[in-house]
Amino acid sequence: MTNNSVKIVSLIPSATEILAALGLTKEIVGRSHECDYPPEIQNRPVCTAARFNTDVSSSEIHDKVNNLLQSALSIYQIKTDILEQLQPTHILTQDQCDVCAVSFEEVEKAVAQFVTTSPKIISLQPTVLQDVWADIERVANIFEVDSVTILENLQARVKICQQKIQGLSLTELPTVACIEWTDPLMTGANWIPELVNLAGGQTLFSVMGKPSAQLDWNTLIASDPDIIIFMPCGFDLSRTRKDADLLTQRAEWQKLHAAKTGRVYITDGNSYFNRPGPRLVDSLEILAEILHPEIFDYGYKGKAWEPL
Repeated sequence: MTNNSVKIVSLIPSATEILAALGLTKEIVGRSHECDYPPEIQNRPVCTAARFNTDVSSSEIHDKVNNLLQSALSIYQIKTDILEQLQPTHILTQDQCDVCAVSFEEVEKAVAQFVTTSPKIISLQPTVLQDVWADIERVANIFEVDSVTILENLQARVKICQQKIQGLSLTELPTVACIEWTDPLMTGANWIPELVNLAGGQTLFSVMGKPSAQLDWNTLIASDPDIIIFMPCGFDLSRTRKDADLLTQRAEWQKLHAAKTGRVYITDGNSYFNRPGPRLVDSLEILAEILHPEIFDYGYKGKAWEPL
């Protein structure tokens, strides 16, 4: 089906990465303001915008997001004039998290009003790795391209991680706290606990396949994890470092086992952990490197993660 008649607008970075992995980059005619990978899609027209400035503190972002959601507004807006010009045949979005991308309802509304081509809306809502594989397969089926090779490669990389940690005893599996937001404190959830376990760690606080929850500061201190990993949603390494530094200045921080042993890390959550697409396998390999440097060295250090 991949020919000139297919015009895809992707409104979420993970969907863009899935399309690219399936060889459908040329068919992408429009993207969200956050779609930045692979680099060759950055010249596509941008079809969304945030309703507020994100260059503010994490607590301010949190408050603004909550205020918008309480007033029944999406935190993003669709540039309907650009959508109208593009007249896509397919629009990829998500129906899982109102903070991650334009809501499914907003896309439906915009399409009904402005797009005469009646595009097919494909909504992704993964919560665990298996869902990501299913999304890749579903998108491939819709566009009649092959997903077998890409899925086999991704699953083989997961299996390699699993095989390498098989011999570890329970005492060699560190307890891990993944921080997805710093103010208020929130833990990484959905697929994150699964990735931590696959990489040879024991997840604290979060339940696989469930949304992120707020974490009480005293609970973090009391649980005293072996390893703390910062992966704030939407932040790159340098922004993550700034946010992590605010937490590390608190008096109790220095008493934490992870702080004393130098096992606190920052990651590029925006590129990896927060995008449920093919690069979740990269995220697994990043975690494996952090948790077990004696076993894994994929070369992500300095680019995707750093010690704090």
